[in-house]
Amino acid sequence: MAVMPGAEPFFLPGGQNGVLLVHGFTGAPSEMRLAGEYLNNLGYTVFAPRLPGHGTTPEEMAKTAWPHWYGNVEDGYHLLTGVCSTVSAVGLSMGGLLTLKLASEYPIRRLAVISAPIYIANKRIKLLPLYRIFTNFVPKTRKRLPDRGEDYSITYEVTPLSSLSSLINLIKHVDALLPSVTVPTLVIQSRKEHTVEPESAQYIYDKLGSSEKQLMWLNKSGHIVTLDIEREAVFEKIGQFLA
Repeated sequence: MAVMPGAEPFFLPGGQNGVLLVHGFTGAPSEMRLAGEYLNNLGYTVFAPRLPGHGTTPEEMAKTAWPHWYGNVEDGYHLLTGVCSTVSAVGLSMGGLLTLKLASEYPIRRLAVISAPIYIANKRIKLLPLYRIFTNFVPKTRKRLPDRGEDYSITYEVTPLSSLSSLINLIKHVDALLPSVTVPTLVIQSRKEHTVEPESAQYIYDKLGSSEKQLMWLNKSGHIVTLDIEREAVFEKIGQFLA
């Protein structure tokens, strides 16, 4: 299956401290490219895998589910442990859920979770089983991103409903794991986005088993904060937290 131009995984060699970057649902590693370059400039070795079914076609993604995506995250973790002495993780949206699960099962050094969903803003999500009777895909709405952020937003124009159902199952699965996540964790969330209900961040923060945790609120960004107007502040905060 051909990969969309720009949707390839990327590896940026650096020092002995590694950072695994995990992109979001229907997205691509490019969402994490600017964050990866920032962290690499700080000396980190960075790897951003392309999750199965992403960066190809919606039809290909419809054949995948969250265990496939998580298996790829595990592979990325093991790759970094082979070249680094420590591994931290940064996950965007669904990638945040996958890194939370990773941190509950593996010795992650530090974790940053960005725009991770517990509550999805679209109220029609309750009708998902009904929608799936009539169609396999629904159109996506996209927010325009500033300052060349659009150049890094490689995503599908439609959402595979079978994969969306699997995302809902992943949310429930990770919800139960939150108390077992004890790694130092930074939770980042915009108050103004319209994909994930912002109270998801407070919920995750409150249920985490971590004794060291921080919650960063943004006031101008949409869902993909790694490409939006406050991204430099986000990168700086993540850099400080990982240090």
